Amino acid sequence: MLSRTADHLFWMARYMERAENTARMLDVNYQTSLLPQSADTALQGWSGLLSISELTWAYNQQHQQIDARSVMDFMVRDEKNLSSIWNCLRAARENARAVRGALTTEVWETQNQTWLEFNRMLKAGEFERDPGAFFEWVKFRSHLSRGVTVGTMLMDEALHFLRIGTFLERADNTARLLDVKFQALAGDDYFGPVDAQQQQQGAATPQEVDFYHWSAILRSVSGFEIYRKVYRNVIRPEKVAELLILRPDMPRSLAACMNDVVANLRLVANQQSDETLRRAGRLQSDLRYGRIDEILATGLHAYLTQFLDRVGDLGVGISRDFLVPMAA
Repeated sequence: MLSRTADHLFWMARYMERAENTARMLDVNYQTSLLPQSADTALQGWSGLLSISELTWAYNQQHQQIDARSVMDFMVRDEKNLSSIWNCLRAARENARAVRGALTTEVWETQNQTWLEFNRMLKAGEFERDPGAFFEWVKFRSHLSRGVTVGTMLMDEALHFLRIGTFLERADNTARLLDVKFQALAGDDYFGPVDAQQQQQGAATPQEVDFYHWSAILRSVSGFEIYRKVYRNVIRPEKVAELLILRPDMPRSLAACMNDVVANLRLVANQQSDETLRRAGRLQSDLRYGRIDEILATGLHAYLTQFLDRVGDLGVGISRDFLVPMAA
């Protein structure tokens, strides 16, 4: 396969996944903002959302203060924000158009219709009327795009590069969501035993107080029902971390994402990709044999920061080995 074709397929999938993950993060923040909370807590939530996407500086260039409506508008429809849903869906559609011959008719029509319908909905004011329903629509279109891709495309290199892009982007976004949300709600000093006197007095523990916030985070990655099925107890931060980092049967966990990245990398491997495949396999092994108590003992923030660095290096390696070379 030509490297330029592989590049377009890889980034088409990444941009579509990024649009979905942005919608998920906006949705959880929007739903959480409807809960009783102080103004400082609400501000921290929206600030954290910008931090997840590394957009704080870009946002401050255009806005004097952080508030829910401005952040959502910036993340959804701002054409100057290269990570906005508008730009992600546009880029996904343009990459699909560039390799129209490598896609099935259904895949192309799904990408094109998503872009056209998204703009129609914005002009009709549907985003302002019901942000929650709007975010659900973006997630649904991403699900549809993946389903049509897997269900109609030949299982060749084109599909493998699409899958690599999808799961690499998903791993990056899940790690960012975990890092920022855990720092805001818990912090590394949160994972100790519950105070005995507090428990004896019947006072609400931090875990009980934050139940709705943790459940909202789980719902943002479609993990609430999965958590209840796997752990069958009250939502605890360390269990949320374990589910979203180490469980290979949780579709959006870091372990599951890296399993899919490595599996598809092996199918497109070439003579110059040995080092990239080795790094991907080592990251996969660290997740496969890791333990949540060891991760928490060394610090969740440090672990996730290192993971994001390794995923970033992996993306550079994939680009170098298979795709159009990245600008220096």
